[in-house]
Amino acid sequence: MPFPLELAVDPGTLAVLALVAFLAGFIDAIAGGGGLLTMPALLTVGLPPHLVLGTNKLCATFGSGMAGFTFYRRKLFDPGEWRIALLATAIGALIGAIVAHWVPARWLNQLLPLIVFGCGLYLLFGKVPEGALEGSAAPIAKGRQWPQGLGLGFYDGVAGPGTGAFWTVSSLLMYPLDLLRASGVARSMNFVSNATALAVFICSGQVAWALGLGMGLALMLGAFIGARTAIKGGARFIRPVFILVVLALTARLVWQHWIGAA
Repeated sequence: MPFPLELAVDPGTLAVLALVAFLAGFIDAIAGGGGLLTMPALLTVGLPPHLVLGTNKLCATFGSGMAGFTFYRRKLFDPGEWRIALLATAIGALIGAIVAHWVPARWLNQLLPLIVFGCGLYLLFGKVPEGALEGSAAPIAKGRQWPQGLGLGFYDGVAGPGTGAFWTVSSLLMYPLDLLRASGVARSMNFVSNATALAVFICSGQVAWALGLGMGLALMLGAFIGARTAIKGGARFIRPVFILVVLALTARLVWQHWIGAA
């Protein structure tokens, strides 16, 4: 579906949206949560909700793809160790994106603030390893990747907010990873689920291409800079940014699904 002519955006608004997308990509590459910025921005343009979801997936695919590739180039993500999770995530996201068209997710949405806030508490008070762990000395368990990939992929297909944060925290809990490598896993898996869900939205004609591509390019640039900044700063940099993003995500979800829905 082409971008509706009656929703044409003036150059000034496009510039603001591009700036928002750049910031979203930068934040998302470090800690996740870029949708906190892009979703409200797209809603202000006047797109109907279904187009917002599909267009946001297009933007997110650009950003997570660039961030994941950057972590891969720096040897902080090994696809061979995570091939089961990659497949499971794609399957879960496909099922989730299809189910999202028929099944109401109100109960899940109301649980999201508690889940996301729990992620923040874990990093705030939990002991997170900061030294890099070699894959040969600390093998990644394969059996755990099926439920993790299916569950988080399904969630990203159905809803999406906080998926990167969930990947980071669950990977820290389930595998012998430091925060930097867990972030690499999160960005890569987020790309898989975003791209898979995007394919479903494309098939159903729920993407505003002109706007999504423009914001996607800005988001990709932000993700590139954000990923390099995260890699350079390490866990000491990622941890406080992650906690701030989680708290902001929790506040927005509480307002949207508890207070606003009351």
